[in-house]
Amino acid sequence: MSEEKGYLSLVLHAHLPFVRHPEEKDFLEERWLFEAITETYIPLLNHFEGLHRDRVDYRLTMSLTPPLISMLTDSLLQERYINYLDKSIELAYKEIERTANQSKINRTAKMYLNQFEKSKEIFISQYNKNLVNGFKKFQDLGYLELITCGATHGYLPLMQEYPEAVRAQIEVAIQTHQKHLGRKPRGIWLPECAYYPGVEKILKEYDLRFFIVDTHGILHAEPRPKYGIFAPIYTESGVAAFGRDQESSKQVWSSQEGYPGDYNYREYYRDIGFELPLDYIQPYIHEDGIRIDTGMKYYKITGEDCEKEPYDHQVAREKAALHAGNFMDNRIKQIENLSSLIDRKPLIVSPYDAELFGHWWYEGPNFLNFLIRKIAYDQDSIKLISPIDYLEKYPKNQICQPPMCSWGAKGYNDVWLDGSNDWIYRHLHQATEKMIELATEINEPDELTTRALDQAARELLLAQSSDWAFIMKTGTMVEYAVNRTKAHIHHFFDLFNQIKGESIDQEWLNKLEHNNNIFPEINYKVYSELYMPQIKGQGEEIEVLS
Repeated sequence: MSEEKGYLSLVLHAHLPFVRHPEEKDFLEERWLFEAITETYIPLLNHFEGLHRDRVDYRLTMSLTPPLISMLTDSLLQERYINYLDKSIELAYKEIERTANQSKINRTAKMYLNQFEKSKEIFISQYNKNLVNGFKKFQDLGYLELITCGATHGYLPLMQEYPEAVRAQIEVAIQTHQKHLGRKPRGIWLPECAYYPGVEKILKEYDLRFFIVDTHGILHAEPRPKYGIFAPIYTESGVAAFGRDQESSKQVWSSQEGYPGDYNYREYYRDIGFELPLDYIQPYIHEDGIRIDTGMKYYKITGEDCEKEPYDHQVAREKAALHAGNFMDNRIKQIENLSSLIDRKPLIVSPYDAELFGHWWYEGPNFLNFLIRKIAYDQDSIKLISPIDYLEKYPKNQICQPPMCSWGAKGYNDVWLDGSNDWIYRHLHQATEKMIELATEINEPDELTTRALDQAARELLLAQSSDWAFIMKTGTMVEYAVNRTKAHIHHFFDLFNQIKGESIDQEWLNKLEHNNNIFPEINYKVYSELYMPQIKGQGEEIEVLS
């Protein structure tokens, strides 16, 4: 077998905001997690199991964000997920009976029943209710390079005035990652791929060796990178930046130009939760009668002006195999063109939200499985590797300064700093200043005050989640995003006033700790102006390409 001419790095960003409401039995937004487990995380793990069983050699890079890790390892949410599956299984049985005279629809109903039952068996028996252990298994086997993110996916460019706040996002994330995955991450998915000049100095403190930016983050760097986006650049601190390849990204995520828009794939927006009579579907939607997705969708995308046709999973699966082959062929052409132009093996970096595969694009996990197998067996021009592997193959890289950038619309801060959400920042900045003040001034608090200080740090981190600003801008579930932001800010300032007034309401603090129980090992001192990183690494010398 001849040696490869270049490399492909698939990077999946697995993230959901921290949503956990023990105070209510049936909380609507907790379903975000349950849907993602059923449609994305379990299907991916199933394919990883199959690839391992068949001894397929591959490398994927995947971020598991701290909020997602925290929810996947939370016993309350684990039990609620099983309840969610039990209801889904009950509904699927009813649907098989209801659609007995509609052969195509009935076949799809049986497919869903099989999926729900298998999900329950895998979740309980194979992973003991903790899917993080599944991802850790494939990390330890060498297939996955698991990287971290900000502690609560905080949008770092809009907190750069407060390095203590940025450091808290990074250190708490690494602590969570190390606790659950058994090793320190070597790379980071900056929340929203949002970089600002200077953040790499903090990344360097924690031995993080690389991050991903959007295409313009590399192409607009100074001096202009010699290899464009097809090789990493070093920042002055020695942390490497890898740029997103637009061509491969668009083929997958674009619903207009990409594969997910194919007429044979499942239509996401037709769900029986909105279509069947209320008296029938009532037990399987929200208890208040709010119609929601059940996950049972019977139609394919079809044409724009046509009536939707019944979905055929086998046809869609075959289409996913064709698209995987097309994607691979296009990457081979890219690599072969590039390899004649540059004096090293080029790298194509293709980053995506993990939830695109399965949740939004139902056939996406099949696509990835076919793609990995085809790259392993059907060609020898490209090889799947992780960004860290590329740095080990090519340690000598150019030093350039990327500009501030993100992967949001228009490429900068517009999505997270907009007329719909800009009101949050004066409150977040004021809370950050107060947190820094508390952490710097209070050195040896008693046990109750320590608990209040740690909870104040949690509430600030939860308020900083970029998801809330994003939701406000995009107009989906806005009321929930606004309420979450306001609640965490109010909790923070109430705690601040109680700490300052030495009048901590212990009963109320107990309730806050129970409801917002993320990061149990947090140390409020991470916000101190005098704080020294606790996970400081050795650092590595870099080789500079002139």
